Amino acid sequence: MLNRYPLWKYLLILVVLLAGLVYSLPNLFPEDPAVQISSERGDATIDGRQLERIRASLTETGIDIQAVEEEPSSVLIRLADADDQMRARERISDMLGDEYVVALNLAESTPAWLQSLSASPMTLGLDLRGGVHFLLEVDMDAALEQRLEVNASAMREQLRGERIRYRDTQIEERTVSMAFANAEDRDEARRLIAREFPDFDYASEGDDRGARLVMTMTDQAVNELQDYAINQNLTTLRNRVNELGVAEPLVQRQGPDRIVVELPGVQDTTEAKRIVGATANLEFRLEARPDTPENEIETLPFRNSPDRTAELMRDVIISGDSVSNANHSFDENGRPQVNIDLDGTGGTLMNRATRTNIGRNMAVVYIEHKTRDRTEMQDGEEVVVRDPYTERGIISLATIQSALGNSFRITGLDSPTEAAELALLLRSGSLAAPIYFVQERTIGPSLGAENIERGVMSVQIGLLLVVLFMLVRYKVFGVFANVALALNLTLLIAAMSLLGATLTLPGIAGIVLTLGMAVDANVLIFERIREELRTGLSVQQAISAGYERAFTSIIDANITTLLVAVILFSIGTGPVKGFAVTLSLGIITSLFTALLVTRAMVNLTYGGKPVKKLWI
Repeated sequence: MLNRYPLWKYLLILVVLLAGLVYSLPNLFPEDPAVQISSERGDATIDGRQLERIRASLTETGIDIQAVEEEPSSVLIRLADADDQMRARERISDMLGDEYVVALNLAESTPAWLQSLSASPMTLGLDLRGGVHFLLEVDMDAALEQRLEVNASAMREQLRGERIRYRDTQIEERTVSMAFANAEDRDEARRLIAREFPDFDYASEGDDRGARLVMTMTDQAVNELQDYAINQNLTTLRNRVNELGVAEPLVQRQGPDRIVVELPGVQDTTEAKRIVGATANLEFRLEARPDTPENEIETLPFRNSPDRTAELMRDVIISGDSVSNANHSFDENGRPQVNIDLDGTGGTLMNRATRTNIGRNMAVVYIEHKTRDRTEMQDGEEVVVRDPYTERGIISLATIQSALGNSFRITGLDSPTEAAELALLLRSGSLAAPIYFVQERTIGPSLGAENIERGVMSVQIGLLLVVLFMLVRYKVFGVFANVALALNLTLLIAAMSLLGATLTLPGIAGIVLTLGMAVDANVLIFERIREELRTGLSVQQAISAGYERAFTSIIDANITTLLVAVILFSIGTGPVKGFAVTLSLGIITSLFTALLVTRAMVNLTYGGKPVKKLWI
């Protein structure tokens, strides 16, 4: 019989629509502005007396509190108004001092029964939800110095292996110079080193006891190093941002030595800066023997006891670059530790060094690159000058009991929080060069709320115009198309919520475009039905022919648009991806509603009934 669906098809459509309704509902419950209190080092808690003092202080200031939620390591205070967030944070920070971190937050308000179904609202982008924007600069001079240090260490090891004596090593700008006892040793060293290190220009200076070998890195090698440094830092920062759990972050290069990082929804800029900008790395070194030449020794303090020092070899066994995985846990005494897995090369180097030095001490050195800001007068104006410096401290100094392989552990850390952060930094990769914050901008939730309001208004206006057009043009069938359009919007929101897609302003533009495109299929179908009626077909035959003969055209038109959306997603970044996601999902949901949902409504209204005239 024409224009009748089997029962299973009606049930399938009903199930899909009900699921779409349920999973779109969380978006009706906006996130609450909140203030989150956590310990600076992760080992302090807030007791009931402190909470009562905070409540009383905020109430006295005129800040309305919706709820207070206590969690194992933090406290979340939900507020009634987003404008009160900054005032509440300042008030609480003054009360608790530097021991606690007080951060702005946006807390979910989805009902528990929806959360039990794993239903959650769409993730909002930086322009809608607010968040932080960082502009970072890569220290190319430090990258060059680090590479020269590594090369110099490898050169010294090669000369010791060939029993060629050298006196000292100096590194200046892009040059490494080594002094030798005589010209013969220098020339032999030059022959050996030049074969292994082709990225240098070599020059011999002086004779006899003043013989020196000067090695200058070529311009091509310097350019390649700088490209490597910026690309490696991009990869590392992306890994760190992914570890933070930020949805739809933006990490991209800007110019020759700068990187832009945008973190939607992150209100705690201190925490974000600590993780994103951390330049921590590890070095594993042997403790110096009593007969080690002084120029091969570096004296370093212990990180937890600056008054205590140890003499270490300058040569590095491996660094954090060789770490393939790291996670934190606790040892048998309940103290925090970091479990480390090395890659193949790192495991080989560690095994070689420890196998031949059993009974000797090995140190784990923690390295951080920092800056000091100072002001000085330049041309009659105060200018902030950044002075970079490096801190090195020994985490642990332990005796090698047996040869180590690809897996071992590090102890001697202060707290579980420090162990977790160190594991995160090692797991995500170390930076090829230090980075410094050039610009920091926070986009508050209030600005995001204004963007959301404008976006919703644009959707409403677009929807209203389409609805009016369809009603005037197609009458009863226009009602079917408008109902399908509303269901299409519901399914689109549900799909974005389920997939964890991020909604941005370009994404809202994609939704508005989808609303306009969603009725295209219905227009093709309804116009085809009109043509079939004009050729003299019966009402039932015209409806059936209209849907069947318009099907190919509808699929062709939507598939080509979907391909364009997929290409935009694959090659685009940030806002372009947001637009492509909403457009792709909108095409899929509009095909479902236009071809199946409207057909089901038409079948239920006209199918199997004697109809003489259609209101179309």
